[in-house]
Amino acid sequence: MLRGLVAALLLANLLFFGWARGWLAPAFPPPHQGEREPERLALQVHPEAVKVLPPQAASAAVSAARAAAAVCLEAGPLTAAELPAAEAALTPAQLPEGALQRELAAPPPLWLLYLPRAADAAQRRAREDELRKAGLPFDVLSAASAPADLAGALALSRHGTRTEAEAAQAAQAASAPALRALRVAELPAPPPRTWLRVPQADADQQAR
Repeated sequence: MLRGLVAALLLANLLFFGWARGWLAPAFPPPHQGEREPERLALQVHPEAVKVLPPQAASAAVSAARAAAAVCLEAGPLTAAELPAAEAALTPAQLPEGALQRELAAPPPLWLLYLPRAADAAQRRAREDELRKAGLPFDVLSAASAPADLAGALALSRHGTRTEAEAAQAAQAASAPALRALRVAELPAPPPRTWLRVPQADADQQAR
């Protein structure tokens, strides 16, 4: 009786040992063993991409990842009167010294190609209809956007230099008789404007 009990206990221990070792799998899968069970490894996605790095290399990798996530943030263009208030509004962001930069905005085109103001409403409508038929975009200059003597004129294009404007004038005048009345005028330079820019804003700076 005692021998049979000892034999049964020995067999039970051997079976448990074999089960714990995974010898009876897959019919009887082994128990979980903390972080080392094979089931957890099987659930990994591309485990070969996981690399353990020494501290120095890990720091370099983190820095490279942050640099790759950095973007350029900018606000503007701002007038000289608007600039101090804009910079004051960015003070709570606590940007590092030198991170916020000023950059002058590119000057707008100062040379205008236009049809002079019409003598009456009928003539103006006729000119507008002819421009539409020719497929030429235009806008009516207002006193707010142009000198008073150009208000009511039809602006066809704007250019950075007089040479570019005169070349466009010659090309347009050759395409339609009505466009022989095209003129070139220099617009007054607008007040200087400035962009506020953070060239390399990391994720934390972007959030702030």
